[in-house]
Amino acid sequence: MKCKVNIYLWPVNNYNAMTGPENLTKKPLFTPLLGRRVLIGAIVALAMVGVFVIGAGSGKPEWGAYWRLKPLLLTPCLGAIVGLSYDITQPLRNINGLPGRVFFVLSIVGGLIGLWMSMILGLAGTMWD
Repeated sequence: MKCKVNIYLWPVNNYNAMTGPENLTKKPLFTPLLGRRVLIGAIVALAMVGVFVIGAGSGKPEWGAYWRLKPLLLTPCLGAIVGLSYDITQPLRNINGLPGRVFFVLSIVGGLIGLWMSMILGLAGTMWD
């Protein structure tokens, strides 16, 4: 009695032992929801840093004439990265039950911490000393 074992390095006929052919659909990398979350993160960060920069007046002379550019450019970029990281955690938030709710709370707290850190990095060297 001989046992024949076939070992394939790639799915044969679009079928894998772990996933059926119905699960092998190609999903887009950039979705409209991703773009919206990145844009929301950037706008929230710009609004947060704008309040501090506009409220600072002319600033200190040692900061230079263009000290407002760094926070107004860097903080929204970092806010967009926060929005991207929130989008990446979407499959964890879709889990049913208590783990999904825990991941939802953790992703919100992580987003708030990320926005706070983007403010710190944007204002470092000027208002955040």
